[in-house]
Amino acid sequence: MPLAKNDIVTLEITALTNEGNGVGHYTDGCSDGRGMAVFVPLTAVGDVVSCRILKVLKSYAYGKIEEIVTPSADRIQSGCPAYAKCGGCCFRHISYEAELRAKEGFVRDAFGRIGGLSPELLPIRGSEHTEGYRNKLQMPVAKQDGKTVCGFFSERSHRVIPTEKCALQPELFAEITRFVTEQADKLHISVYSEEKHEGVLRHIFLRRGHYSGEVCLCLVARRRVPEFDRLAKSAAERFPEITGVVLNINRERTNVILGEEEKVLYGRAEISDTMCGVRVEISPKSFYQVNTPAAEALYRQAAEFAQPEGKTLLDLYCGAGTIGLSMAKSAKRVIGAEIVPQAVENARSNAERNGIKNAEFICADAGQAAKRLEQTGEKPDVILLDPPRKGCDEATLTACAAMSPERIVMISCNPATAARDCKRLSELGYSVQRVRPFDLFPRTSHVECVAQLKKSV
Repeated sequence: MPLAKNDIVTLEITALTNEGNGVGHYTDGCSDGRGMAVFVPLTAVGDVVSCRILKVLKSYAYGKIEEIVTPSADRIQSGCPAYAKCGGCCFRHISYEAELRAKEGFVRDAFGRIGGLSPELLPIRGSEHTEGYRNKLQMPVAKQDGKTVCGFFSERSHRVIPTEKCALQPELFAEITRFVTEQADKLHISVYSEEKHEGVLRHIFLRRGHYSGEVCLCLVARRRVPEFDRLAKSAAERFPEITGVVLNINRERTNVILGEEEKVLYGRAEISDTMCGVRVEISPKSFYQVNTPAAEALYRQAAEFAQPEGKTLLDLYCGAGTIGLSMAKSAKRVIGAEIVPQAVENARSNAERNGIKNAEFICADAGQAAKRLEQTGEKPDVILLDPPRKGCDEATLTACAAMSPERIVMISCNPATAARDCKRLSELGYSVQRVRPFDLFPRTSHVECVAQLKKSV
């Protein structure tokens, strides 16, 4: 019989989706023998569950656990009180080994199903740390029961789940956010309301150098009020790790966290750190990988794929220049392109700070930069692509191929768009040789990968 909302059915979970849901198949009355797919959060491969159906569509359905009838051998205790509510760590209920198997499968499936490609898939490289690894925190602020709280948005909503301690963040971050919310109440700093577009304090944003330990506290607000200066001073006095407090002004009615205007309230806006032996400075708006040791392993793999020795290297979406600068000592020349002005300034100062004289950086969209370089006759030997989750646009891919580099190395935080873009590059004369998945975000659904492409003969 067909499924209907509120039906309770027994399912065996046979797979995981790249969003972290378990997949079971309801076969009762199905003529194809395979049945209707039912997606059930917080389940593990091998679970047998009693499931309540929440929504039925034409070819699949969504459900939730009513009871775990038989637990999977992969299942463990989550160890986080906010886990089932905040939606951030969708894999806290399974072992890390099971999580890595699933993520490796996500990458294999994306390149085969979306890209129609079958490159050599190297084993996934896991993270040394699965907890406390994040060097960046962004928390929305809310007023609940008369108190200022911060936490994470509940999945598919803008309802803040108060979170005193997130297992993915270092303990210091929890201490700072708790101090800031307490001070906001003490100083009577109002909290921003999305519905009314009123109030002041919107987000708490933290960055920490993995090796240096330096912390930048960024307060995102709708406007400046005098109390922020007092909060900045007291936070810096309370936490010696804080080397700077920045006020970011975001006056817009938007989901975008950071605004364009910034004011340093204490110290300096940038923090210092080291990435692959390169001393770097990172401003609040600069892209910087959140799991430093895992990112270093990923960059080493990218360098192995790029083989930059004596070559001209074009680094598109370069951020603060970390990956290109990490290869500059062996490369003949490095050209970086990035659309965020502050990140370009960071990249240039990072090159100067490290005595790297063979690197230059331009402020431009990746597609525009690639097109401009192509038109000026620039012929890089290797192109590095490290795009955002949406991947590369057509202009970037065609301009890269037109420059005819020996190799293209793509670093991606989204296997689906990586597979799509690699497919397009294969149509433009590049064959995908090898792909290696990397887990930079343990316990979440995210997985990164590095792909090596070579010019077809």
